[in-house]
Amino acid sequence: MAGGVQRRGVETGKRYDVFHTDCPARDMVDHVTSKWGIWVLISLRSNSLRFYELRESIHGISEKMLAQTLRALVQDGLVWREVEPTTPPQVTYGLTEFGQVVGEPLTELFDRITERLSSRGADQVR
Repeated sequence: MAGGVQRRGVETGKRYDVFHTDCPARDMVDHVTSKWGIWVLISLRSNSLRFYELRESIHGISEKMLAQTLRALVQDGLVWREVEPTTPPQVTYGLTEFGQVVGEPLTELFDRITERLSSRGADQVR
């Protein structure tokens, strides 16, 4: 891979008290379940995307919010970031193995909701 790739391992096997305010797992849960975190993980479920491709795939997200969300998810080890040394730099994002594991239930939830809406019609679900 060209450029700098940022990937961070996550300690496995350690249990955290997510109800405690100082718990590092709580921060990660907050990032994943934030308004935009879920959509970033779902958007990256099939393939890696460049920053602007990702922005266009998530309607309504600003560049600032996408950058902040991606920064948090990269720091948490859920998303990897690759910078290609071009002018301007091309930055690509994708799910780490851990990000795929965390994103799987979100994808299932998303699929269940959209299937339900498709089969019953959006007006009947309210």
